[in-house]
Parts: sequence; C-alpha cells; structure tokens
Amino acid sequence: MNPHAKLISTLSLFLGTTITISSSHWMMAWAGLEINTLAIIPLISKSHHPRSIEAAIKYFLVQATASALLLFSSMSNAWATGQWDITQLTHTTSCLLLTIAIAMKLGLVPFHFWFPEVLQGSSMTTALLLSTVMKFPPITILFLTSHSLNPILLTTMAITSTALGGWMGLNQTQIRKILAFSSISHMGWMAIIAIYNPNLILLTFYLYTLMTATVFLTLNTTKTLKLTSMMISWTKTPMLNATLMLTLLSLAGLPPLTGFLPKWLIIQELTKQEMTVVATIMAMLSLLGLFFYLRLAYHSTITLPPNTVNHMKQWHMNKTTNTLIASLTSLATLLLPLSPMILTVI
Repeated sequence: MNPHAKLISTLSLFLGTTITISSSHWMMAWAGLEINTLAIIPLISKSHHPRSIEAAIKYFLVQATASALLLFSSMSNAWATGQWDITQLTHTTSCLLLTIAIAMKLGLVPFHFWFPEVLQGSSMTTALLLSTVMKFPPITILFLTSHSLNPILLTTMAITSTALGGWMGLNQTQIRKILAFSSISHMGWMAIIAIYNPNLILLTFYLYTLMTATVFLTLNTTKTLKLTSMMISWTKTPMLNATLMLTLLSLAGLPPLTGFLPKWLIIQELTKQEMTVVATIMAMLSLLGLFFYLRLAYHSTITLPPNTVNHMKQWHMNKTTNTLIASLTSLATLLLPLSPMILTVI
C-alpha cells in the first residue's frame, strides 16, 4: 500500500474517532462514524486478496446500514422533540432504532455475522484496529445514551452475545475468528451493564483493549494465524509465548489477573440491582469462553507437536515492538492489585 495513502487513512481513522467521541450533536457524531468507516476500508482491502475485498464490502454494507439507522433515529427524535443533543434522546422509536444501530456497529447478536468474516479477511494489525479503535466511537455513544436505550432489548442481546461468543469460539481453528468471537462475548458484558452503571462500560472497554492489543501484537510478531502454527511458534520466541499464555488467561477473566476486575465489578453491580439470575447466567456463560482461551493457552505453551520445526530463535527482534509488548503484557496481567485506585478514578 502507498505510504501516503496509508498515512491519510490512519490519520482519518483517528480524526473520525476524535470527532465522534468529542461531539454532543448527532450530525457530528454521525460524520465521525462515516469518516471512520471510509478510512478503515482501504486498510482492510490493502492485500488485494479476494477474501480481503469481500471483507471490505461486508464491512462497508453493515456499517453503512448502521449509520443510516443512527441518522434516522436522531432525525426522528429531532422531529418529535426538537433536540439534536446526544444525551436528549427521549422518543421511544428513536431509542429502539439507536439500540439496533449500536448493536450493528459493535457486532452484538443477532447482528454479529459480519465481524468474524471481516476479521478473517484482514491482516493482524487491521484486525486489531477493528477490534479496538473502531469499537470506541459506538461504545462512547452507548455510554452517552445509556439512559435512553431499550433495557429489555439490550439485556437480551447482551446475554445472547455472551452465549454465542463463547459457543461459536469453541469450534474454531483460525485465531482471528476465535478473537472475533471473544470480542462479541466481551461486547455482551459491556452491553449488560450499560443501563445500570455506564462508567463500567468504559473501564471494561479500556481493559479489553489493553489485553486484546497485547494478544494481537504478540501473534503478529510470531506470525501465527492458526492453532496448528501456534503449536510450533514456541521455538521462535519461547518467552513471548509464555507471556501470551498469561495474557490469554487474563482475557478469559481468571483471578488474580487484570481481566478478572471488569467481570467481578459487573457481576457485583448486577447483584446490587437485584439481577442475581442474570449475573449467574453471565458468570456461567463466561466458562464457555474460558474453555477456548485455555485451548489457545495450551496450544501456545504446553503442546509439543509431533514434528518439531527447527527454527532459529529470534534474538534480534524489533526493539520498539519488544518494549511495547512487554509494557502491554505487564498491564494486561498485573493490574488487579491496583483495583482500589482504579475504582476511585471511575
């Protein structure tokens, strides 16, 4: 890809995200989302492989539909109430349409079909952007309009997303698809708490971004795309694979790692809201996700393949990437003891 085109796409991506998260007017938020969508499409399709082109088309169609729904929702609310402010969404039909639009943007069930396919057709770095940066603007809109959204619809989508994200991930051998279903499951955890404690959405998203970025950058360094290639990647970078196992277990939400904190706080908040049954269902469904994270961890560190490939150990790696991955891994595994300080911030 042309370096200038890549630079323009990347800058537009961050510009669109900044416009959406800092706007209070619906039209500005919509414009930011559109800039985002148009900026990521060249990055998805840059390899010119048929699968990449297909992923870019699928992504464009879904995001265009979601943006149109969001625009229609805000316009119908302005028509009924005269308000264009994001926090002043009161019209019932508009609230319902916005819930559907955000679900499409985030990849919540039943609007999740595009996400695994798009991730599978993208490179590792683009998949990382799609899983983290591209989810930030819709998460911000979810945070700002959490009091307006349809609670029954959102709770139903959240539970089914957590269930399906865990269930569908069990059967996968492609790592990008496994991480896509992991993302769908985590979005379910964020959606379930949106109405009761919106601050927890942002905390969960930040920690999810931290852990996912660590996993994607590690896999990109070892050039691992499938479970079978994961089994022989330990010969290249043994220490990196050992830390990858810890990050995956953190992403699964095992104590005493960082990923346990958001799940613990969400279950605690649901219990406070007398939603013990929902909290129990969510905790049980997270066991499905735990299974495929353990499977990944097992393949990355414990399994020795029958035919070991003789690789030279990569002692001379990119120092900048090394430092970044080391810092992210430390944060993705060791933040739980700092939870009292984190709770005072939120």
